[in-house]
Amino acid sequence: MPKLKTKSGAKKRFKLTATGKLKAGVAGKRHRLLSHNAKYIRQNRGTKVMTASDAKIIKTYIPNGLP
Repeated sequence: MPKLKTKSGAKKRFKLTATGKLKAGVAGKRHRLLSHNAKYIRQNRGTKVMTASDAKIIKTYIPNGLP
């Protein structure tokens, strides 16, 4: 059997927490921020834990875990 490779895009974008959940940066923070209100910008600061359904798909991209 060949080795399973990790998708290089996934290893750049996601981190695993100690309990095995996936963290990712929040979308919508790069540009066009003047059209968003302060609450939107404040709530999308930092990272968020991915939902279980999204995490299930992403974990197939990282078969050997993240370094």
